[in-house]
Amino acid sequence: MATMQFTFSLPLSRHSPTTLRNRTFLPKASASSSSSGSDSLELFSRTRRRFISESAAISLWVPQLARSEEALSEWERVYLPIDPGVVLLDIAFVPDDPNHGFLLGTRQTILETKDGGNTWGPRSIPSAEDEDFNYRFNSISFKGKEGWIVGKPAILLHTSDSGDTWERIPLSNQLPGDMVYIKATGEKSAEMVTDEGAIYVTSNRGYNWRAAVQETVSATLNRTVSSGISGASYYTGTFNTVNRSPDGRYVAVSSRGNFYLTWEPGQPFWQPHNRAVARRIQNMGWRADGGLWLLVRGGGLYLSKGTGITEEFEEVPVQSRGFGILDVGYRSTEEAWAAGGSGILLRTTNGGKSWIRDKAADNIAANLYSVKFIDDKKGFVLGNDGVLLRYLG
Repeated sequence: MATMQFTFSLPLSRHSPTTLRNRTFLPKASASSSSSGSDSLELFSRTRRRFISESAAISLWVPQLARSEEALSEWERVYLPIDPGVVLLDIAFVPDDPNHGFLLGTRQTILETKDGGNTWGPRSIPSAEDEDFNYRFNSISFKGKEGWIVGKPAILLHTSDSGDTWERIPLSNQLPGDMVYIKATGEKSAEMVTDEGAIYVTSNRGYNWRAAVQETVSATLNRTVSSGISGASYYTGTFNTVNRSPDGRYVAVSSRGNFYLTWEPGQPFWQPHNRAVARRIQNMGWRADGGLWLLVRGGGLYLSKGTGITEEFEEVPVQSRGFGILDVGYRSTEEAWAAGGSGILLRTTNGGKSWIRDKAADNIAANLYSVKFIDDKKGFVLGNDGVLLRYLG
């Protein structure tokens, strides 16, 4: 059994429009040189009427197309100065300066904006640049001027001046799993989660970390394998996704998608739950009203009945065209957006009871992995191949 009943101290090191084809309408040549002038005039008149008629049809069609495009422009693509193939993974803004933000991804990608996300430039952090590693920066979070970044291979970065400077904090080699999530919780405080279910908290800017759960998820499942959790005996020991509610509760999906787990502050262990649907789970997260949403492979979307942690879900019809939905982000209690494979974007304005497909990203050849709303006016969708969409509202 892999236990985590330890506290470790970490010394702080400071490194330092559709185009219309051209059409010309000319009177046809007369059948013979003996055609009368009146025949030619009649032919020209008929051709002229045809030209006017078709031109009118075209002029009526073009504005309709323009209006249709305007109605679907909820998002715009922001082009980034990065190499093809980068998968964007997380985004955050400094609360004290809402125009100042950071964007993370694979291949050691860190981008910075000073204009609210309209334009981005590469950010160099010397202590995070290593020729021996190709870091995947998984998560970023700010509280006030303090910010945190975690990645794989194991790397932890901290700032206390809104991201102007970053320092690298060394980590214990006793950490089980890879760090996949971090949340700034207060002054000098943060929570850090690994893909094996370890949760650590600090209250002194990372000098010391305390384990908030007593064992890894693998250990919990080995101990409760007879509890009726389907697929637990085939568990690989890692999470596929993990999401945190504003009040500190977590929901995580097993790497095989065959069940999910929850944890609340004060609980010593993760609680495993059977999935309520036949298809494997893709992702889970928290609604703005405190309930859960659940995504399954093949484009299915489910909402929990009521709020809080539960195993009762009901399916909501969505126009996913069979593509998987990968994430949901709430702009308000009633409005949310879902994103997924092949540029799928869906919107609800009634808390998730019904969804309408937005065609804004239909022509973008990318999978959209993450929906992030910083507030009710600022939102982003992150995808592979460096695709970033900005919410226009």
